[in-house]
Amino acid sequence: MGRHEFVEGIAVADCAVEIVGDDLDDLFATAAMALADIMVDPSSIRQVTERRVELTTSSLDLLLFDWLSELIYLKDAEQLVFARVSAHVIPGPPCRLAARLVGGPIDRATTVLRADAKAVTFHRFALEPCDHGWRARVVIDI
Repeated sequence: MGRHEFVEGIAVADCAVEIVGDDLDDLFATAAMALADIMVDPSSIRQVTERRVELTTSSLDLLLFDWLSELIYLKDAEQLVFARVSAHVIPGPPCRLAARLVGGPIDRATTVLRADAKAVTFHRFALEPCDHGWRARVVIDI
């Protein structure tokens, strides 16, 4: 299973996170869970909504950017946060993502809120293979 670590000192008004996954599927799923962890305490989200998301773009880094942007859009437009994610990435070109999301609405009475993620940025953005899979660095504007 992938892991993520929040990185201090990269950006003052942003949240930087380094993500490692065994493969691209694991990295994309872990990135989504890291984003949820930035926004809320994932254990405080009721698991009552399931969504499927499919994205296509020209490169893997843009696919990761679009993926996280889509999750922020769902939070903003529908007040939904997804704490359980499975993803399947086809490197392409074109690069494709098919994901299954499980989560639920932000409930002001029960959801433990953290930071309001506004956008993914390209500041220090990176996606690359590493010794044991894939690694990404993402900075989220909060």
